[in-house]
Order: sequence, then structure tokens, then C-alpha cells
Amino acid sequence: MWCLSSAIAVPCPVLLSVALSPVLCTFGAVQLLCVAAAGFSRLAEGTRFERSGQWLCLAALAIVGGLCGVAIQFGPDSAAACAGTLALMTMIAVADFSPRS
Repeated sequence: MWCLSSAIAVPCPVLLSVALSPVLCTFGAVQLLCVAAAGFSRLAEGTRFERSGQWLCLAALAIVGGLCGVAIQFGPDSAAACAGTLALMTMIAVADFSPRS
């Protein structure tokens, strides 16, 4: 592999390659969608979409919970990321940071 820098061809250092499994990429996409669902349920509070937002959040929590069980097979890093997503979703759904007056 050669790099061109200022019209001189010099050997490039070997780039570190990271092998990403399509399954792990799918896990990440599902986790992002589920975090978005938890955020939607939070934003839907007090509107006519509140009930459907709560059901969507409950379904998303169940999906990520099941995904945590599957992620254990791919190693502790995948399981920890999935558990972190589940904790984040729970905090989004439960925590109330609005000022009380």
C-alpha cells in the first residue's frame, strides 16, 4: 500500500482494520431505534399519543431486554453495550428532570 504525499510515493502504515459483524450492526440499529422509541414516549406525555407512546416504549424495552440475552453469545462487550442501552432507556422513561414549582 502506497501513500502519495507531496508527489513522493512512500509506504503507508498498515491501517487497523475492525471487523464489524452484520449482526452487531443490526444490534446497534435496533438499540438506536429503541432509544428513539423511549424518547418519543417521553415527548408524547400529555398528548393524545401518550398511551401509544407508552406501549411503544414497553415493547422497545422488551425487545432490548431480549436482545441482551442474545448479545451475551457475542461476548461481554456486546452484552455490556446492550445493558447500557437498556439502562439508558429506563432512565429516559422513568426519570423526571423538570423543575417543580
